[in-house]
Amino acid sequence: MYGKILIRMRMMNATRKVVVGWAKEYKRYLSTTTTNQILLSPPLVSVDLPEIWGSTSTLYHHHSSQSPVSRNAPSLFAFCISDARLLGGELGNLWRPYPHIHVLDMGTSRRMKSPSNIVIFTIVHVQHAKIINGKSIAEEITSRVASNVKRMKESIGKVPGLAVILVGQRRDSLTYVRNKIKACEEAGIKSVVAEFPDSCAEEDIMTSLSKFNADPSVHGILVQLPLPELEYYLEFYKRTLYVLQMTCKSFLVQHLDEEKILNLVSLEKDVDGFHPINMGNLSMRGREPLFVPCTPKGCLELLFRSGVEIVGKKAVVIGRSNIVGLPTALLLQRHHATVTIVHACTKNPERITCEADIVVTAAGVPSLIRSSWLKPGAVVIDVGTCPVEDPSAEYGYRLVGDVCYEEALSIASAVTPVPGGVGPMTIAMLLCNTLDSAKRLYAFT
Repeated sequence: MYGKILIRMRMMNATRKVVVGWAKEYKRYLSTTTTNQILLSPPLVSVDLPEIWGSTSTLYHHHSSQSPVSRNAPSLFAFCISDARLLGGELGNLWRPYPHIHVLDMGTSRRMKSPSNIVIFTIVHVQHAKIINGKSIAEEITSRVASNVKRMKESIGKVPGLAVILVGQRRDSLTYVRNKIKACEEAGIKSVVAEFPDSCAEEDIMTSLSKFNADPSVHGILVQLPLPELEYYLEFYKRTLYVLQMTCKSFLVQHLDEEKILNLVSLEKDVDGFHPINMGNLSMRGREPLFVPCTPKGCLELLFRSGVEIVGKKAVVIGRSNIVGLPTALLLQRHHATVTIVHACTKNPERITCEADIVVTAAGVPSLIRSSWLKPGAVVIDVGTCPVEDPSAEYGYRLVGDVCYEEALSIASAVTPVPGGVGPMTIAMLLCNTLDSAKRLYAFT
C-alpha cells in the first residue's frame, strides 16, 4: 500500500525527532511500505522520515476528552490502529514541505520553532472525498423542467423562449452557448441565437436586444459574457539625428459597454440575473430578486442536494466577479454562512482558504488551489473552467478547473469535478429561470 499518515497536532510543540520517529514505528507496526513522509494537519505540511527512532521511546497520546496518557511506542500504535488508516491509491507527493511544523492552537496557526520531547496528537480519519455529480443532478432538474414545459404547452399552448446574444468566437463561450441550446431542445424550450463578430458596433447589439425585449415569445434573454476586447495598434515615431525611428505598440480596448448592454435587458426577462435591480435585491435582506444568477444558484443547489450544512459555516469564495464571485458570496450570506471573499489583492489567500468549511472557487486559474489550501473535510465547489490545449480532444482543447482535483480528493469531504460539476448546473438553472419567467407572464402554476 502506498499512502500518507495524517496527524492533528494539539496545543504542544514537538521535535521532528518525536514526530518522524512515531511515523516510522507506526509504519513498522502496520508491516506495510509507505511513503517516507508524514503529513501534519492543520494546515497540512510534510517532513522527511530519517532513521532516528528507538522503539522504547515514550509518547503522550490525547484522545477525545481524556487526559494525556503515557504509552510506549508499541502499545500506543495498538491503541491507535482502529482510529486511523492509510490513504489508498497512488497519490504521489502532493504536499509541499515547510520550514517548520505548523500546529493549530485555539484556532490560530503558529509556527513551531522551540523543541520539546512531548507530543500531543489526535489521529485524523482519512477517506476520499465524495464526488458531487453535477451532471446527474442537472439531468434530474432538466427532466423536471421538461415535464413542466410539456404541461404548459398542453394547457395553454405556449412554451418558454430563450434568446442568446453571442459576440465573437471565444472558444469557451461557443461551448457554453452550444450546450445551452442543446439543453433547451431537450427541455422543449424554444431558443434563438443572435451572433455578432468581435468588431461589431454596440448599436447592433442594442437593436437586437430591443427586439427581444419586445418579442412576447421570448421570456428570457442572455448576453453571453465576457464580451470581447479589440486589439489596437499605435505607431510611435521618434526622430533621431539621422533617421526617423518607428515603434509599434498594441493594446486591448473594451469597445462594448458591458454595463450599458446588460442594463438594456428587460428586468422581467433577465434570466441571467445580472440586471442591477436583481443584483441589488439579492444583496438586501428582506427583498427577493426576480432571478438569481445561474452559476451561483447552481452552486447552492449542489450544496443543498449534497446535504451540506451552510448555516454557521465558514465559507470562502475565491474571485469577486459580478458573474460568480459576488453573487455567490451574497447567496451564502443569505443562508447564514460566514463569508470571506479572496481576490487578487488578498494577502495570505492560502491561509485564509484553509480555514474554510466551504470553498467556492471561480478564479479561472488552472490548478490554483492545491491541497495545502484546503481544510481537511472541506466541501469544494470548483466553478473554474479553463480551456487547455489538447489535440486529442474533440474540439482541440479540454476544460480544467481552479482546483487540483486529485489532490482535493484526498483531503476534502466533497468536491465537484470539471467538467461535470458546476457547468451542467449553470445550464439547468438557466432553464429553471426561463421557465419561471414564462410562468410569471402567463400566471401558470
